[in-house]
Amino acid sequence: MTPPLVVLTGGIASGKSTASHTFERLGITVVDTDRLAREIVQPGQPALQAIAEQLGTQFLLPDGQLNRPLLRQHIFEHPQARRQLEAITHPRIRQRAMEQAAQATSPYVLLVVPLFVETGCAYPAWKTVVVDVPESVQLHRLMARDGMDADTARKILAAQASRQDRLAVADHVLSNAGRIAELEAQVTRLHPQLLAAAKACSS
Repeated sequence: MTPPLVVLTGGIASGKSTASHTFERLGITVVDTDRLAREIVQPGQPALQAIAEQLGTQFLLPDGQLNRPLLRQHIFEHPQARRQLEAITHPRIRQRAMEQAAQATSPYVLLVVPLFVETGCAYPAWKTVVVDVPESVQLHRLMARDGMDADTARKILAAQASRQDRLAVADHVLSNAGRIAELEAQVTRLHPQLLAAAKACSS
């Protein structure tokens, strides 16, 4: 039986990795769909073959790896290509995520789904936790982290769900406008609440 699924979501550069690592240190199994997204497009995987067939072999590097920067730029400029890519990858990511969650032995599973809202909340979330950050802070962190200009960073943010849409699906909100230690402390306070609720759910 799969333990209750707690979906962790948030915009790019909001602090999801910091939050998920804190849950992991507390003994909770973490299933990260971003990591799974990278795994399914490794050479030899059916998803990579489908990308080459449907979108073009120009997105493959000479060594057979996916040319991520080129594909990322292409789907930003061509919405139809984005939909094609999502149709290839999302079902495979979801299948792997659910398989891994079913094998977990922790009282609940933390399922990290950055595009939870964008994909129509397509996971059976027991609880949803949103890492929330003002867009101005998000923009600054994204530019500093990835070394991109403000215009590119704004386009990336605009392509994601709005802050309001994410908050609308939240059962719990972790604010990450401050220091990392403050976010970690919020996770530490939330964890016992989720444990108690998961225990009540299974009793």
